[in-house]
Parts: sequence; C-alpha cells; structure tokens
Amino acid sequence: MQDQTITGMVLDGNDQPLPGASIVEKGTSNGTQTDFDGNFELQVTDENAVLVISYIGFATQEIPLSGQTSITVSLQEDAANLDEVVVIGYGTQKKSDLTGAVGSVKSEELAERPAASMNQAMAGKVSGVNVTSGSGRPGGRTVVRIRGNTSVSIANTPLYVVDGVILNSVSLPNGSTPIDYMNPNDIESIEVLKDASATAIYGARGANGVILVSTKRGTSAGGRVNYDVDFSLGTLPKKLELLNSEEFLRVEEIAYANAEKYDPAGWAGGAYTDPRTKRTDPRLFDAEGNPLYNTDWQDEAIRASFSQNHQLSFTGGNEKGTYGLFMGFRDEEGLIVESWLKRYSGRFTMDTDINDWLKVGGSLSYNDQNEKQIDQLGGGGITTMRQVFEALPIIPVRYADGSWGSNIDYPGMEGGGSPVAVANDRRYFLKTQTVLGNFYSNIALHKNLQLRTTIGANIINQRNDYYGGRDLRYIARPDGAAYVDNSRYNSWQFENYLTYNKDFNSDNSLTAMLGLSWQHIDEFESRASTRGFADDFYGFNNLGAGSNPQTPTSSRVAYGLNSYFGRVNYSYKNKYLLTLTGRADGSSKFGPENQFAFFPSAALAWRVSGEDFLSQNETISNLKLRASYGATGNSEIPAYRALAGLQSGTVIFAGDRAPYTVPQRMANPDLRWEKTEQVDVGLELGLLNNRIALEVDLYRKLTSDMLLDAPVPATSGFTNVYRNVGSMENKGVEVSLNTINIDNELFGWSSNFNISINKNEVTALSGGSDIFLGSTLIRVGEPVSTFYGYIDEGTWNTDEADQAAIYDRLPGDIKYRDLNDDGAINSDDRAIIGKGIPDGFGTFSNTFRYGNLELLVDLQFQYGNSVMYRDEHSAEDRQTIANSFKTVLNAWTPDNQDTHIAQIRPIAAGYDTHNDSGKLKDASFLRGRNLMLSYNFKPELVKRLHLNRLRLYTSVQNFFVVTDYPGYDPESSNGGGTFDQGFSLYDYPRPRTFVLGLNVGL
Repeated sequence: MQDQTITGMVLDGNDQPLPGASIVEKGTSNGTQTDFDGNFELQVTDENAVLVISYIGFATQEIPLSGQTSITVSLQEDAANLDEVVVIGYGTQKKSDLTGAVGSVKSEELAERPAASMNQAMAGKVSGVNVTSGSGRPGGRTVVRIRGNTSVSIANTPLYVVDGVILNSVSLPNGSTPIDYMNPNDIESIEVLKDASATAIYGARGANGVILVSTKRGTSAGGRVNYDVDFSLGTLPKKLELLNSEEFLRVEEIAYANAEKYDPAGWAGGAYTDPRTKRTDPRLFDAEGNPLYNTDWQDEAIRASFSQNHQLSFTGGNEKGTYGLFMGFRDEEGLIVESWLKRYSGRFTMDTDINDWLKVGGSLSYNDQNEKQIDQLGGGGITTMRQVFEALPIIPVRYADGSWGSNIDYPGMEGGGSPVAVANDRRYFLKTQTVLGNFYSNIALHKNLQLRTTIGANIINQRNDYYGGRDLRYIARPDGAAYVDNSRYNSWQFENYLTYNKDFNSDNSLTAMLGLSWQHIDEFESRASTRGFADDFYGFNNLGAGSNPQTPTSSRVAYGLNSYFGRVNYSYKNKYLLTLTGRADGSSKFGPENQFAFFPSAALAWRVSGEDFLSQNETISNLKLRASYGATGNSEIPAYRALAGLQSGTVIFAGDRAPYTVPQRMANPDLRWEKTEQVDVGLELGLLNNRIALEVDLYRKLTSDMLLDAPVPATSGFTNVYRNVGSMENKGVEVSLNTINIDNELFGWSSNFNISINKNEVTALSGGSDIFLGSTLIRVGEPVSTFYGYIDEGTWNTDEADQAAIYDRLPGDIKYRDLNDDGAINSDDRAIIGKGIPDGFGTFSNTFRYGNLELLVDLQFQYGNSVMYRDEHSAEDRQTIANSFKTVLNAWTPDNQDTHIAQIRPIAAGYDTHNDSGKLKDASFLRGRNLMLSYNFKPELVKRLHLNRLRLYTSVQNFFVVTDYPGYDPESSNGGGTFDQGFSLYDYPRPRTFVLGLNVGL
C-alpha cells in the first residue's frame, strides 16, 4: 500500500496552537511533532491508520484517519487535574480515584525555587508537611515532619522512595540524610502519602509518612536537548548588633566598677584589676590606651556568596522505547567564609518494549558531592559562628606579620580564635558518593494480569576528613588533631508483585495487587585519628605525621526485612470507591516472638458529583468525600537492640595495653514494633469548572508502644535498654485552596493557599516519669519539643533588696519565680515555659501572567512556636571574657531597673545563666519566600533561533521576614536532639538569594 501524507493542526481548548505536541502512528515508531504554529505533517502507511496525539498536561486522543488526509485536533486540559495520574506505591492511580490523603508536587513547581536539595525545593508545596531549614549552609539541613512527630526517640523523618527504591534511613553526618544527596533537578514529580490508607502499603516504615519521588525519563516525542542554568548571589538579610571597640572597653570598665558589689571578698583580696591598666599591647592600643582596631566580625566572616547551577539533558525515543541522559553540576558558596558545596551528578534511564508482553527498563544515577562545613550540629565549643559573636572588636583579622588575631591576645579573655581563623584552620570536609539504581521487568501474563519484578540498590560512601590547626585554642591547641572517618551504607531490595486490572462491566472495576519484598541493609564505619603534629602541613592527609595516634575504631551493622503486601481497589459506577491494604513486615531487629507485624488499612470515598442530582450542576464540578483508617509502623531503632550486647576496648594494665570485653547492654526479647493508628476524613470540592478547588482533611494519629532507649536502675549494672514506653497523639486539620481567579489570553491570575494545624500530645509513658531529651522534656499531657526551665521575671530592683536577700541575690541580679515558695531557687522551680513545634504553618502564593511575562509571589507563615535562643548565654551573660550583643548596654543600673539583663559584673563575681523563659523567644513569622519574574520568549523568535523552548527568569528568595525573633532567622533547628526544633545555638544564617536563570530547549 502506498504511503499517505497527513497534514493537520493541534490546538488547545482555547483554539491556540500547541507547539511540540506528539503525533505517532499507533502501533509503530513513526511519529513527529507540531511546529510552533501547531502544524504537522506525517507519512503513514495506511489511510485507515490511527494517530495518537499527546501533549503534557492534556488528555491524549486517538484519531482514526478513515481516509482523511487533513485533520484538526483540539486537546482538552482538565483544570483540576482530576485525571492526573499519581504514584501511590507499587502502582499508579488517577487522582479522581484516590481514597487516601496524597499531596503532589510537579517538576515545574520545584523549578520555581532553585535549591540544592529536594526538601528545600518542596517546602510549602504540600499541606501537612512541615519542612524546617535549620541551617543556611550550602545544601542546608532540613527537618521534615508529616502530620507531626510520632515517636519519642527514634526516627520521625518520612520514608523516601525513589523510582521504587527505598532509601536507606541512616542518619548521616551533621544532620544530613540520603535524600539530601539527590539532584532535585532530576525529579519529575513528588507524591506525599499522608494518611494510613496511603502509607499502609509500606507498613513497618510508613508511620512518619512516605515521600515517593519519580525521576525524569526519556520521551517518545523524538530527540530533545535541554540546558538549564542559574547563577545566584547570597547576602546576609540581617546583621545582629554587637559591641564595637569603644562599647566593649566601656562595658569592661563598668564590670570592674561593679565587682565590689557582687564579690566584696574577692575585691578586698585584690582579685580584680582595673582593665585600663592592661591596655598596653602596641599591636592593639596606642600610647593612650585607645584601640587601634574596630573590627566588625560579621563583615569579616560573612560574605556575598556566588553560586552556579548547570543542568544538561538528552532525551529521546519512540513508541517502543525511550532513553534519557541527565547531567548536573552545582557549585555553591556559603555565606560564611570557607564554606562551600560542589556536586557532580549523572543519571541514565532506559525503558523498552521488547515485545507485546515484555517491557524492561531501569535507571542508574551517580552523585559526587564535596563540602566544607563550618556549622557542627549542636554548636557547642568553639565554632565559627560562635566566634562571630564572641571575637573582640579590638582584635584584627591578621597582624602585620600575617599571624591571626585572637582573643587570647587581650589578657583575661576566654581566648578563642577569630571566626576567620577558625573557618580557615578548622578543616571539616565531607565527601559523599551515592549510587542509586534500579532495574525492572513488566511481564503481561494475561491482558488483565501483570507481573513486575524490580531490583534496586542504594549505596552511600562517605569520607569525613578533619584537621584542627595547632593554634586553635580549645579545639586542637597545642599540637593539632586529625581524623579520617570512612563510612559505607549499602541497601538492596528485590520485589515481585502481581497486578490485576479488570473492568467487569460499565459499573464495576477492580484493581488488585499482591507482592513480596526483601531488603538487606549493611553499614560499616571506621575512624583513624591522631594528635601531636609538628606543623599544620600534612593534616589529615598523613595521619602518620602525628606523634600521638589514638585507638582506631570500627563497627559493622547488618539487618534485613521480609515483607508481604497487597491492595485492592474497587470502584462501583466510578462513584463509590473502596481501598483495602495490608502489609506484613518482618524485621531482624526484634526478638523472635515479635519479628513480624501486620499493618492493615481501609478507605472509602464517594464521588458525590457523579450522582444524578449533581452531575449537571453548573456550580459544583467536583465533590468527593473520603474516610480512612489504618495502622503503620516504625522500626528505625539500631540493630540488635533485642539482644544482649558486649563492649570491647583496651586498658592499661601493669604497664601494658590489654584488651577487654564486658557486658554493655541488657537483652529485651519482648521488644516489639512501634505502631501508629490513624483516622482521616477528607473533603474535595471543585467549583465553577474546578476554577476553585478546596481540599480539607481532619485526622487523628495515635502511636502506641513507642520505642525509647530508656534508663534502668543502676543496680542492674546497666544504664539504658530499648523498650516500649508509651503512646502519643497527633490530631489536626489541613486545608488547601487553589483558585484560578482570572484566565484569558492577555492576563491570568491564580492563587494557592494551604494551612496545617497540628496538636501533639504525649498520652502515656511507662511509669509516668518525665523523660529529658536534649533541651526538651517529654511529659504526659504535653507535646514533645516542650521547653522546661526557670521563669524569668526580670531583675530584682532596689525596692526588693530584702526579698532578694532571701535567695542570696542583690538588686541587679536575675529574678526567678519561686514556684514552691520554699525560699530557694533550685531544680524544683523549673516549669514548662514553651514549645518548639508550631501550632500552624502554611503558604500563600500568587501567580500573575501578562502576555509572556509571569510573576510569582510566594509567602510562608508559621505561628505558635518558640525558639530557645541560647546565643544569649555567651553573648549577653559573659560580658567580660568575650564580646557581647549590644543589648548588654540595656543592663540593669540604678537608673534602668526595668530590664531582663542583669547588672554587668566580672564573671568571677557570679552570675545566673539558664535555659529560662527570658531566652525563649516568639518565633512566629511571615516570610517572603520567593519573588520570581519570568519571561517566555515568543514562539516566532524561538523558532528562528532553531529552539523549542527559551525562558529567562530572575528571583529573590527570602526577600523579607516579619518576626519578633531577635536572631538571624526564626526557623532554627540546631540542637541535634530528636525534638530540638526551636533550639538556636550559633546558627548558620540563611541567605537572601538573588537568582538569574535561563532555560533552553532544542
């Protein structure tokens, strides 16, 4: 038969041409694309061929030619994306058929805010998902919580699944997680499974929610080349006010004048010296004792940071198979000098129809990330950011001879190095290589039955190189210290599952899935360390140069999971929907009698808008009610905790080093799974052809048998044992509202609003005793992340001298509330003073379109939480041994008694500094998260340039913050404890980032 030439045009619902639409002759690899005017021309082999016409965001159509040689096709876009296909775990489902609470984020939304990690880019996109950025360092340090915390001590982070591969749940150095090392530009879509109906398919690891990541793949629309690039400049949005040289010296003199009041015995004994007499160093003072320098350490340690991000992809294929090659390079400077991140990434994907019953495919990605970090989690000791606050303004960065200036150069100071010296000479490098790969086969056993087999692996290799210079006091002085940590985390999985799809008639349809899974995880860590270097030349590159090698350490851990799972989705008349899910998980972490547990769920949904009484309604275009109940688990305790454990080491005995092995851990054969039960009811409402889309969810989560490394009586010979200790409840509401306010050819305006409100409460603890974790308290009837401390009532004034004397205090001292009225301030006077988790959080964004210009305004808000601002401990309470915040100028004096800052005095004269209510700050805020202006070049120009896409954009991230919080940023999470959200200790400030980017497609 002679070939036939077919011409045509593809339009959208507004009769506008769709450039780049795919036209394929069904059953062949013969295809083409529309040009910039929506026109196409295709040679077909049969005048009765069927053309398959598709375009992203539009419903695919099949057009029988029936002898036609010219056609015009109008593709329809669903405004509410009700027919959008979402990933649900071991399968996909139309959004309209969902019975559970699932949030979705597409690659276009992630691209609105270029970021180094997926979690950063995802923040604010899904209701119920709280993403807190605890550090402004390159790559950040995010904490993700889905519908609150569910455990008192083990992992509260969600389960991440990338292209079906479950990522290792290991905690990596300095607060990072495996998902942080994935290139976010590789992501096509993210689905967040929130309720038990959605997460129960992952059973034992679904209690904290599940985040499913689908990566970009090849395209059947022919060859494509895309290049995306952005350049950014980060600046410090807010400087904190610190004492300058004149103020610091004046404060020192005031402290000396007050020494006799607070330490009369020491004063009489000559313990204090007039500070003016020690200002004789010619490197620092002139002949009259005036300072030669007035160093602003924020200016010296914080810089304008430049970053660049390049992404290049090659994709192609046809109806029978596709391929994709994706490459990336990110080079990000940190705001703090000497901090940076560099990442190289590559990924290859392939999907091929071998024949009509077998399809195979897979992907393989590799990421190589190198970082220099300066913000150690926990922030204690001498760190760069601590020294930004404490370094003396009278000290220079370097002296004329090139040596570093240091606090030790001025007598009487605590003596840490300057922040610039610490950043340079404390070398903390983290090198990470990750491999993520999977291979799958789909075998069509029957037209309604498919068998899918997948093999996946996640391999993480890390090396942490550290050297502390010989001149770093309180860090490595006098002889330097070095170590090299090597870590390897391997995870592999093998899964097989059958999927049966059947439409029995026009009213009844069934999808059933049954499968099994094996997963093995092993970890190996080792450290070699030494001290005693003759100079700083070798550092960690030659540990043998150290004269004092330390005992090497190593450890190996391995565990496995064996799982059986199934799900049934039933639809009656496409209006009444039922989902039943069950998963049985077995873990080697638990005792023989408790290794397996079963996690079921059930969900119902009613598409009310499909009923006759609403189907023709012009106002209500979509109305669905849904409800679910289910149970999920959490098993993320260290391996072997059900077994007794031994500890080994060496000890000096009779002058020789001898090995020893002693019991370390009690056995607990009754250790069992932590289980979370959840009830969810939801409403989905679409109005005016879904131009207004509202989604509301109410939920209640109850976690029982919480796992904790709990203390045991000392008479047992041990200190702690893992056991099941109690229960916790989360209940809340999530609201998401998306509107298309104006939509015409010239102008468009759409809005997105979401808010999440969660209440957390510990409902039971074994024995009822309080548990202290880090800086927080766990108590029955209270939320986790509860701060516990003294109640600061200001300062004692002169009229209260007699009352202050009862507590051995003077006017000018901090006044704490005596809760039990026993005439003493001690640990019995501590109380609950606040909490670090918010009452609510959300996002309000608006997108405005004028012609080819588009403006995005993205706002973030959070309220009802506090931050323990521990920076004030060293920057307000220790005025005479380091620099201070300028707030100390508001300290108590006889003429200024209405203040919370104690009267200035030497440290030796005694002072109070506690985690008290005075250091607890309101951290509610409204943030301008992203302001982006973009321009899509006209098709005519793009065509002349032989391109198919050209877009230019500029944006400002973190462009304003409205808050009463006094520190750099209210979104603090730097304590290192499980619930230390809201703990600030020398935080790395978050930058204000100016971005310029370009998207080019061939």
